[in-house]
Amino acid sequence: MYENMLGQLHELKVKRNAVILAHYYQPDEIQELADYVGDSFKLSKIASETKAEVIVFCGVHFMAETAAILAPQKTVLLPEKKAGCPLADTITAEELKKQKRRYGNVAVVCYINSSAEVKAESDICCTSSNAVKVVSSLKEQNILFVPDKNLGDYVAKKVSKNIVSWNGKCPSHDAVNVEDVENFRKANPDALVAVHPECKPEVTSRADYVGSTSGIIKYVLQEKAPKYGIGTEKGILYQLRKANPHKRYFLLSSGLVCPDMKLTGLEKVIKALKDMEPRITVPERIRVKAEIAVRRMLAVN
Repeated sequence: MYENMLGQLHELKVKRNAVILAHYYQPDEIQELADYVGDSFKLSKIASETKAEVIVFCGVHFMAETAAILAPQKTVLLPEKKAGCPLADTITAEELKKQKRRYGNVAVVCYINSSAEVKAESDICCTSSNAVKVVSSLKEQNILFVPDKNLGDYVAKKVSKNIVSWNGKCPSHDAVNVEDVENFRKANPDALVAVHPECKPEVTSRADYVGSTSGIIKYVLQEKAPKYGIGTEKGILYQLRKANPHKRYFLLSSGLVCPDMKLTGLEKVIKALKDMEPRITVPERIRVKAEIAVRRMLAVN
């Protein structure tokens, strides 16, 4: 049955001239069947460069929306239309406009985990893998960073700029506490701890490594420790075990699961390609402005 479904998927991909992109936080089976697996930055680049006519984005809404911003001539499908992002939902374009009026002469840096409308009101976009580089590249000294406060505070410690952060947080990453790190270290003195910068400052300050999902994977690949405490969404474990099966990995918190990322399944991917729905589009007046912010980010790297 499963093999038949994979065959059906392959036929549909060829018929539609489609490419399947999957985030590291997707279910194992989705990561395995995808043409490309990566973090938000890598997938954004692929979406902007692919020659495929159809992009099936196995992720959440803002990711598919970013693909639609960068490739308006393509058909962008999100297999599960209900897959959203609680962090992105913490700020609206209207709220951002109010903050811009309040602070005046500031450069607005928006994390890619944001809506197209918020991107359109921002000067430049960033991901967790390039946030420090993006902020450092700006000539402005005063920065309004939205919507992730933990990431904004992490960047503020790495650059010599004045950063005001919006008070949004990722429920999954923010679930990791100091006690989780300390308890893990006591039980595993021979282990290293790698966490995402969306985690609390008191957690990142106690980690051996802080970086994006792709950064954590690279870090674990190069280190020789036998065990690792991981502070990011559990989907990363599939890639870690695949690349380093001789090492052991432990989630620092049981809360490191994004329910929205787990909504996609093989049947939904097949249905999306059959029906060419749900299709994600962005109104042109918003898309054009949002693209400027995303393209500026891509140009920094």
